[in-house]
Amino acid sequence: MAPLVSREIFAVNFFAVTEPAMYDATNLTNLTQLKQLLPTSMHAFETFDRAAMAAGSIPRKYKELIALSVALTTQCPYSLEVHRTNAMNAGATEAEIAEVIFIAAAMRATAAIAHGTHLVSSRKK
Repeated sequence: MAPLVSREIFAVNFFAVTEPAMYDATNLTNLTQLKQLLPTSMHAFETFDRAAMAAGSIPRKYKELIALSVALTTQCPYSLEVHRTNAMNAGATEAEIAEVIFIAAAMRATAAIAHGTHLVSSRKK
């Protein structure tokens, strides 16, 4: 059996790749290409996104904090930046954002524990 690679060795080797970064913000300029390829779908998405994030029963600031929490759990760097900026612009404080970080961490940890119950048996052997 091959030895496991340490996180440090993996990180050094992974980040030494000379190809362009997958999560380079300039990739977002490709949204224009998506819009040209599928204008109806992109329009539908943009309309849905604006409607979902518009102030309603839940104020805009809270929606942005919720979106930021989801972005943390999905680990999307684009969404993290967009929703952090939007939350701050909607009046969120650093303390609120810090709290969101721990809510997201707790949710991920809770999911791991809950899914872990599928791996153990309560039956006595």
